[in-house]
Amino acid sequence: MDQKLANPAPLGLMGFGMTTVLLNIHNAGFFPISSMVLAMGICYGGIAQIIAGIMEFKKGNTFGLTAFTSYGLFWLSLVVLIVLPKTGLAEATPVGYMGWYLVMWGVFTFFMFLGTLRSNTVLKFIFFSLTVLFFLLAARDFTGSEAIGTLAGWEGIVCGASAIYLAMADVLNEVYGRTVLPIG
Repeated sequence: MDQKLANPAPLGLMGFGMTTVLLNIHNAGFFPISSMVLAMGICYGGIAQIIAGIMEFKKGNTFGLTAFTSYGLFWLSLVVLIVLPKTGLAEATPVGYMGWYLVMWGVFTFFMFLGTLRSNTVLKFIFFSLTVLFFLLAARDFTGSEAIGTLAGWEGIVCGASAIYLAMADVLNEVYGRTVLPIG
């Protein structure tokens, strides 16, 4: 008898969404980076998304496996890039190099966006806005423009909020057995 498996996507989307909102509130200039953002990056953005990705593997969902595991590892690598220099274990990464790190994540995300074109509208929006976010952050690092960084922060808040919305739509729509929050 086949056992019904729970949908791991809301866990991964919440880990991504909440961590993205918090980091981008920082990028928009509201507060400095702190252990709160770093802890979210490790625990919820990182570990929770990796768990969700592994659960997507069990469900046979290659897209979910690739997305959640990759972005979970993105969050862990970002925290390591911030923390290693503070501990004296490595030199700080030059800002221009960080721009290339963000470009590579933007390219990856663009290809993942192409994978959403047969999916719901909210998922398309999340991946499109995340692609834009990575390229805005890269542009900030390449140019040193505070204005681009602030714009990226606001755009990232919207991106993260859209992931939170989809996570809660998935949960509430399943709980109530009908469309409570539409996803298109």
